[in-house]
Order: sequence, then C-alpha cells, then structure tokens
Amino acid sequence: MELNILTLCYLIASVTFILGLKMLSNPATARNGNLVAATGMTIAILGTIFLYTDSDGHKLHNYGWIFGGILIGAVTGTYAAKKVKMTAMPEMVSLFNGMGGACAALISAAEFYHIYRNHQGSPDTPFHELVPVGFYITIVAGAIIGTISYTGSIIAWGKLNGRVKDFSFKGQHIVNMIVLALVLVSAVLAYRSDIGNIYLPFILIGFFAFIYGILFVMPIGGADMPVVISLLNSFTGVAAACGGFLYDNKAMLTGGILVGAAGTLLTILMCKAMNRSLTNVLIGSFGGGHKAAAAGAKQQGSVREITLSDTAVVMAYANKVFIVPGYGLAVAQAQHACHELEKLLEGKGVEVKYAIHPVAGRMPGHMNVLLAEADVPYDKLMEMEQANDEFAGTDVVLILGANDVVNPAAKTDPSSPIYGMPVLDVELARNVIVNKRSMKPGYAGIENELFFRPKTSMLFGDAKKVLQDLIAEIKNL
Repeated sequence: MELNILTLCYLIASVTFILGLKMLSNPATARNGNLVAATGMTIAILGTIFLYTDSDGHKLHNYGWIFGGILIGAVTGTYAAKKVKMTAMPEMVSLFNGMGGACAALISAAEFYHIYRNHQGSPDTPFHELVPVGFYITIVAGAIIGTISYTGSIIAWGKLNGRVKDFSFKGQHIVNMIVLALVLVSAVLAYRSDIGNIYLPFILIGFFAFIYGILFVMPIGGADMPVVISLLNSFTGVAAACGGFLYDNKAMLTGGILVGAAGTLLTILMCKAMNRSLTNVLIGSFGGGHKAAAAGAKQQGSVREITLSDTAVVMAYANKVFIVPGYGLAVAQAQHACHELEKLLEGKGVEVKYAIHPVAGRMPGHMNVLLAEADVPYDKLMEMEQANDEFAGTDVVLILGANDVVNPAAKTDPSSPIYGMPVLDVELARNVIVNKRSMKPGYAGIENELFFRPKTSMLFGDAKKVLQDLIAEIKNL
C-alpha cells in the first residue's frame, strides 16, 4: 500500500512538473507555474522520506540529518533569492545550476561506493561481472555530466561576476578533446578493473571531468555566456535523470528529462536568435577579450547629443514610443522609473510599448523578469519580430542600456562578429534616443554604428537618474 502511495506521489509530482513548465511559457502564469512545480517537488520529497523502502525492506532513517540539510538549504536558498540583485540573477542561476550538477555527481559516487562496499570481500572479482553495462553507463554518465556541469557552472558564475577572466591558448580545443578522451578511457578502465583496484580509475574519471568542465568554459566569450549557462542547465538535467534511473525514482527521472530537454531547446533557440551554430558559440570566443573589439572598432564619425528638455518634448508630443530595455537598465535598477515614464506618457495620449530581444541582458528572459518586477503589463512587451514590424510607424525609440541587440552592423557589416544575428530594427523609427553611461562598447566588445546614424541622438547618464529627470521635465511641460 505504501509503495502505491509513493508511486502516486511521484505521479502527482511528474504531472505538476509538466504543468508548471507549461505555465512558465507565459509571463502571466509563470509565477503560479513555479509554485505548482515546487508543490509537486515537495510532495515527491516528503513521499520519498517517509514511504520509500529499499530492496531489503529498510526505510530511510537519520531524519535529523535529512531535515537539517533541508532546513539549511531552504534558508540559504530563500535568503540568496531575496537578496540577489536583478543584475546578478544570471550568475545566481549559474551557481544554483552548478550545485545541481554536483548533487547528481555525488549520487553517482554514492551508488558506486555502495556497490564497492557490498563486494569488497571479493577484491579479485572483475567489476563488470558485478554490474550490468547499462547500469554502469548510467552511474558513469551521471558522474561525468554532473561534474562537468558543476565545474563549468562555477566558472560561468565567476566570469559573469568578473572574478574569472576569459582564458584561451593555441590548441586549447585539441587539449579539451584529449582530456575528454581521458575521461572516457578512465571509465572503460574502471569497468574492466577488479573491484579491489577500482578506486583509482573511478577517481580519475572525476578528476578529468573536473578539469574538462573548467577548460570547456574558460575560452568562451562573455557575450556567449547565456547560451553556455543554458547548455550547462541541460547537462544538469541529464545528470539528474541518470540519478532517477539509478534509484528508480520516477519524479527525479521526469524532472531531469524535462530540465534536460528544456535546456537543450532553449540553447537551440538562443543560437537561432543569434544566427549562430552551437559549435560556433563553443569555439568562437565571441565577446571574449579584445579580438571582438578590434574586429568591430572603426572610425564612425561623431555622435549627436540631446538634452533632457529636448527629449521630454520629443517624447511627450509623440504618437507612438518604443522602449528598448537592456543590461544598462538592469544595472541602474531603473525598471520602476521606466514604468513611471510609461504611465506618464500614456496619460498624455502617447502609445508606449517595449521591444524585447530574445538575448537582451545576461540570460534568456532577463528583460521580461526585470519589467515584470515593476508591474509592466505583459501585453506591452513585444517580441523582436512583432516590434520590427512596428518600428517604421514609431515616432521615438528610447534605448535604455541595450547595445549589441540594436547594432545595424549585424545586417550591414560582414566583417562584424555579430554579422547575421537578428537585431531590433530601431533605425526605422523617426527618432532614436540612446541612453548610455559612456561610449564604451557593449557586452560583445564591438562598436555600435547605430550611434552615428543621422536619426540617432545620445542621452548620456545613469539610466535611473536620466529617467527620473526626464519624468520631471515632462511633468513641467
């Protein structure tokens, strides 16, 4: 009866995972979708703790350790989520994803130790006679993929917060392939070893996978980190699914498969949005170091500045305004001031919409989450294709900290590193006003020729202060 109840718990959890993921696809239902999936996970965890029995009929014990760990994790996670700034959200996602990879790797290590402990009385017995090849592949896959996800995510976290710099050397990709080959060779040696001699090859599996995770992410350019984080997220999902196979845990298996599939699809969609292949992302070092900057650095001419009072007049008497949010808006924590400007303009009869590029910010959906925090209505957020159809009939486009996603070089300059990447066609509007702190290149490290176009005016300053001053100017008109 208990087994049936546990199976029912796993079934409920699996259904809530699927429903929650479906609800996450719509900003209006995303928050509730998160709660639905979390409820299902809670049911699965409690069901496992109180109802699970192993093949010998033993239940889980040491409840103090179990709930102590849950309490520490819950408090730490809640505190981190409450305190994290919106600009640091991508690195927190990367860090948490790395923890998931580490957990999956530890599950495989624990299962390996369990097998070793049960058969250490016969040290000369070949390991492959004790464990079916399919079961062993599941153990090793979880260990390898989980370790790579962990170390890769930690390096990505460090690169996003500036603690780790891009690093590459000639022939690094060949070295990466050699290290990966050593991981696989160690896995084969472990399976062919006697149970008494298996520790060293299994440790080598983890060691080489650890090194590969570092080398795999280190050379990837900063502008490609959102894609890499998405890919590493899919790795963690696959590693978790391996743990589900090992323990015959349906909820863990379903959750891992969903995360792996969703991460893979998101990676593909992001590569499509950038008009680049995944291979190009992984070996292109786009946005890393000074190469990209040198490729995009050209003498464009002079820029035209605009005053706050002129900006206020242009926007207040426009019929239609598009706001293009970018990382600069997130850095300044200016989303609430932006929403206030939107409401002020609408009170004067101006139609205001937001143009959202799929890879704006530091992670997929970064701008959507940022604006949702300020209670911007979801129906005002236009995807790139929708916005591009409307720019020609727009009086003013106000760009707040966005750079690479509005760079016309993606369409006009074959020598540019971003050539072929779909961008927002803001130059079609009658007036383009760009708010930036300075003329420094964007995240990809290349110059933006939009700034030198005749229709473009530059409004320098911190986004939050500029918006607050702009609101005051419009109110005084």
